[in-house]
Amino acid sequence: MVESRCGILCSACPYQDQMGCKGCLKITKPFWGDSCPVKSCCEERTHEHCGRCEDFPCSLLKQFAYDEEQGDNGKRIEQCKKWMGK
Repeated sequence: MVESRCGILCSACPYQDQMGCKGCLKITKPFWGDSCPVKSCCEERTHEHCGRCEDFPCSLLKQFAYDEEQGDNGKRIEQCKKWMGK
C-alpha cells in the first residue's frame, strides 16, 4: 500500500499521531511547512508516487533522501522501488 509520494512510510513516522498527520496522500499542506517540493512535483506530474516517474530517482528526491539532517540514507527510494515491484 502506497503511503506517501516520496516513499516515506507514514505508518512508521513518529510525528503521525503527535501532529495528527494523515500522510501526504491525504493532506494539502504538510505540518512542517507551507509545501513539500517532492509532493508538489509528484502531484503536478500526476504520479501516485515518485517511483512511477520517468526521472526516478531524480536529483530532488535524492537531495531529500540523503540530506544530513532529515534524510533516511535512501530508504524512501528503495520503498518506491518496492511499491513498483522492483
